[in-house]
Amino acid sequence: MKVLLAGGAGYIGSHTAVELLQAGHQVVVIDDYSNSCPESLKRVKKITGKDIKIYEADIKRKDAIRRVFGENQIDCIIHFAGLKAVGESIKEPIRYYRNNIDTTLTLLECMRGFGVKNIVFSSSATVYGEKCTMPCLETFGRGNCTNPYGWTKYMIEQILEDTAKAHPDISVVLLRYFNPVGAHASGLIGEDPQGIPNNLMPYVTQVAVGKREKLTVFGGDYATPDGTCRRDFIHVMDLANAHLKAIEYAANHKGVEIFNVGTGKPYSVLEIIKTFEAANGVKVNYEIGPRRDGDLPEVWADAGKAARLLGWQAHFNLADMCRDAWCWQSKNPQGYGKH
Repeated sequence: MKVLLAGGAGYIGSHTAVELLQAGHQVVVIDDYSNSCPESLKRVKKITGKDIKIYEADIKRKDAIRRVFGENQIDCIIHFAGLKAVGESIKEPIRYYRNNIDTTLTLLECMRGFGVKNIVFSSSATVYGEKCTMPCLETFGRGNCTNPYGWTKYMIEQILEDTAKAHPDISVVLLRYFNPVGAHASGLIGEDPQGIPNNLMPYVTQVAVGKREKLTVFGGDYATPDGTCRRDFIHVMDLANAHLKAIEYAANHKGVEIFNVGTGKPYSVLEIIKTFEAANGVKVNYEIGPRRDGDLPEVWADAGKAARLLGWQAHFNLADMCRDAWCWQSKNPQGYGKH
């Protein structure tokens, strides 16, 4: 298949590009590099030895998207494009709603115009909100999101579902990610956040490499085994493989299907730190600080549906995630360099 990766130069997009290319698919990427870097795609080519057709453009612009569809016989879209920092979304909600929803509407309009039937959306466990019992099941209701970023994922899921109802020839697969971490085993591509990391693992690696002084653990008094929050962390290459399975599923399916993508096992913040130290033989300077507003004590997935319908399951363990994250960071102390 020829697969369009919207926002394909980012962390998850670049790893998915590797997985698709190595499985024999053709990849077309469109990205404006607002929160990614062209260097990631150069390294994808180095890893795979295969070419990628790349367009630098704002995905909100219909003329740019029409050009991509007009020049390529696209079989499936994977929609990664979007702003993704939770804290920033609280400070700049209008920007987040405008960007994330407009990219989706533009892709859908062009998709319909050019007869493309299949789309996989990069959604998030944030759509379950703060009243969800654990583990999260795909049948649980959405809403009660704690930030504008989560609400954009919620709204985009609704837009895609409504589109599929109106157009029964369309196949929509919603992948609800939990907490992607790690990197490709080569150390050539990985997570390269701009500014202060919003997620735990890149903060851990940046402290370990000396880029940041210490890690503050938000809260040590939760009702969990060690008092710190627990999350379902998944290796980014396992997540990339889920996209490969999803496009194959979408090609033979109509309507909407939702899949959790996680390991089904929660790990605490302190478990991450201790496993990282043991796996890599490095120390992580950390301290326990006050709780952070909006953090839930525990969040993890029931990933049984993906196993049953996609034939997908996670293969990498926590030590693998920590080892590969450090391999990337230690080989690239400044990430990809200038964005």
